[in-house]
Amino acid sequence: MTDSLKLKGLRKRLVDDLHRKGINDLKVLQAMNAVPRHLFFPSDFISRAYEDAAFPIEADQTISQPFTVAFQTQLLDVNPGMRVLEIGTGSGYQAAVLCQIGAIVYTIERHELLYRTSSKKLSELGYAAHCIWGDGTGGAPKYAPFDRILVTAASPEDVGVLELQLKEGGKLVVPVGDKNVQRMMLVERGVENNFTRTFHGEFKFVPLVGKYGWKPEI
Repeated sequence: MTDSLKLKGLRKRLVDDLHRKGINDLKVLQAMNAVPRHLFFPSDFISRAYEDAAFPIEADQTISQPFTVAFQTQLLDVNPGMRVLEIGTGSGYQAAVLCQIGAIVYTIERHELLYRTSSKKLSELGYAAHCIWGDGTGGAPKYAPFDRILVTAASPEDVGVLELQLKEGGKLVVPVGDKNVQRMMLVERGVENNFTRTFHGEFKFVPLVGKYGWKPEI
């Protein structure tokens, strides 16, 4: 599928709406205006790709609401050349936005189907993300340390295993809480293992499942 003038227009309208809602990081707005969200969207529902809403995808997961993607990315404060770990590849859309900003992206997905489809899609579109299949709740110590870590699923509040994979001065953005509602937590790593935590609004994500997350439902 191509990126038509109509779809580009709808995407620009969405980005303008995100700006009105408080997204003011120019890098984030430009990246989301460049990345064709409809190409990461279920093919039968392309007409809804530029609504500011989450949408179901395969494996009982979702492609996040554009505002949520923009909000997390803005809070993460990414600059070109930074090493960024994303936990929860999903459709691949968030990874594409990070790549578009110029980050060096490592992204982990536990669902094999999503891993295969998203890694293929990212490659086809020229986004050079390092895609990993496995349990992302323990991070990616093999590739650490990271400048930034982004979690795109609802996590328990104990994220110590991820914090220790940050560089000094690094930042972690993760929604924490129960499976019904979460607060967006920003963790910043200082010197000598000093961490500061701040909270930035309530959101709702699918659960982060794995060794250091929620247990799979039987």
